[in-house]
Amino acid sequence: MGKRSEYKNGTFCWPELATSDTDKAKEFYSEVMGWTTTDMPLECGGYYSMWQLGEDVIGAMYKLVDDQIKQNIPPHWIGYVSVDSIEETIKKINSLNGKILMGPADVGDAGRMAFVQDPQGANFALWQGLNNKGASLVNDPGSLCWNELATKDIEAAKSFYCGVFGWTVQTDDSVDHQYTVFYNGEAMAGGMMEMTEEWGDMPPHWMIYFSVKDTDRQCEVIEKSGGNVCVPPMDIDNIGRFAVVNDPQGATFSIIDLNSPDP
Repeated sequence: MGKRSEYKNGTFCWPELATSDTDKAKEFYSEVMGWTTTDMPLECGGYYSMWQLGEDVIGAMYKLVDDQIKQNIPPHWIGYVSVDSIEETIKKINSLNGKILMGPADVGDAGRMAFVQDPQGANFALWQGLNNKGASLVNDPGSLCWNELATKDIEAAKSFYCGVFGWTVQTDDSVDHQYTVFYNGEAMAGGMMEMTEEWGDMPPHWMIYFSVKDTDRQCEVIEKSGGNVCVPPMDIDNIGRFAVVNDPQGATFSIIDLNSPDP
């Protein structure tokens, strides 16, 4: 099982949903992913809900705040990258023309966080864990298993992320479209693909993938539960079968039945 208690600097460690309706999101993800929630009151009001799969915490959810709504920020998933020092990471982001959207800020005794953006406009978050290092389960069905960047400038993205996190890259030209894998040491940190004209005016973004046992069956459940299948199930040679979906509030994520999940 993909149990985790620590995360190396530069590793995606936490998926978080910002939604317009937490009650409906709870119903949907309970039906689709089998998650339960534990609500933690926030000082500013409302709750921060921890997604759980059995006894494992696999991510979290909160309701979009007024400032986000005023900025027309839609429901969305965002991935957090574990860092040893948020301050040092922010210095690197600023030096490489990235943006700090919010923070850094303390999250009680759990850790420190910041919302950031790469030079092409893809958003992600930083997490310096203290008492909460991140998800306690990854790669198993129902949990986070991959993060993938869609960008309009591959070379600029390579320079930025390798400069910020010390990642290296390996590009596969044998497939129909070029695919780049980021490595954090010997471990895969995430993937990257170029956004062509076919993507239209969609902005650069990071996509979160959750592992499932059966992608086709999962898509049926998603649609019956009020979600939408944006990209129908298709195979990736030697990797698995994936689909891109929306929850009822419009947050996009991907699911994949992996041939050989990482431990």
